Amino acid sequence: MKFSTKFEEVHAQIDRFDVAKYARSRNFITGGVSYLSPYLSRGFITVPQVVQRLKNRGIGLEQAEKFIQELAWREFYTRTWFQKGDAIFEDIRHPQAGIERFGVPKALLESTTGIQALDGALKNFPETGYLHNHLRMYLAGTICNVAKYHWLEPAQWMYYHLLDGDLASNALSWQWCVGTFSNKLYYANQENINRYTGSQQRGTYLDFEYEDLPAQSVPQHLQSSVEASLPFTPPTTKPLELIDGIPTFIYTHYTLDPTFHEGEAGNRILILEPSHFAKHPMAPKTIDFILSLAENIPGLQVYYGEYASLPVKGIFRDHPINAHFQGVREVHPSLAPGLQGEFNSFFSFWNKLSKQLS
Repeated sequence: MKFSTKFEEVHAQIDRFDVAKYARSRNFITGGVSYLSPYLSRGFITVPQVVQRLKNRGIGLEQAEKFIQELAWREFYTRTWFQKGDAIFEDIRHPQAGIERFGVPKALLESTTGIQALDGALKNFPETGYLHNHLRMYLAGTICNVAKYHWLEPAQWMYYHLLDGDLASNALSWQWCVGTFSNKLYYANQENINRYTGSQQRGTYLDFEYEDLPAQSVPQHLQSSVEASLPFTPPTTKPLELIDGIPTFIYTHYTLDPTFHEGEAGNRILILEPSHFAKHPMAPKTIDFILSLAENIPGLQVYYGEYASLPVKGIFRDHPINAHFQGVREVHPSLAPGLQGEFNSFFSFWNKLSKQLS
């Protein structure tokens, strides 16, 4: 799967998207998903912009409910990140039960889990940076609930390689699967995997009825754990050239919207903070993707350094990643900017949000 980095082509992709096909087939690996997640994660397009483009085609909540609901999951996770901060990288509601191992399974890195549908995807994952959401859930359930690993290090490994890596969506999805952000553990048996991936494998350690899966012993080949190597390569940058007397607009790798103050005179800086990437490294291909998206913003300069070291304070779009920035903070794009409060579950959030959207 190749992802364009041209703004016009991404908009055309939204306008071609078939919401009816998505509703029918989204859970299948070959289903009609949107492939918009890398752009949404980078803030290159926003959830309200996508919904508005659907409306422009005459598609409202009734026709696109399944798709808009998936977009709302992203918003729910971002709201949780705003509210909890770095606590999203800890067991957020309940301690993870039954942990026997830390690190990541060696079999994960070698694509030898023994589940053909997973191993086939894993072989290509570091190169493509993309996994269907069902595959992500299958991996989380298998690694954590079958092989008994704590979720954090496998989640960090996945985030590192994901082209659409979003810290909140990734961490909280893993926590949803392992029961620290939900009320039950997520399991997928072989029958389910076969159905949605088109595989026909039988006789595996997942080939049981659901009620029998928790009682199975951990397969020997999943018990060997390692520490994943996640090296970060800083981008090559040039000294900033700033013009006095005009505003400075600040972008991050989560807020790369080319329409942000579009057409206004100003310095434009994409800031990539070393302190952030020391905690949350990304693969070189993801950084290259981000820099390619940034080329859609005229005059944008890349600054690899801490925001506090900038000679100016700028105007920026609010996001959890820039909570420490000083300057002019503008509202984060939201489907329901007036919706207040914390929500204990996605569906408590969705019930209120959908009423506003309708």
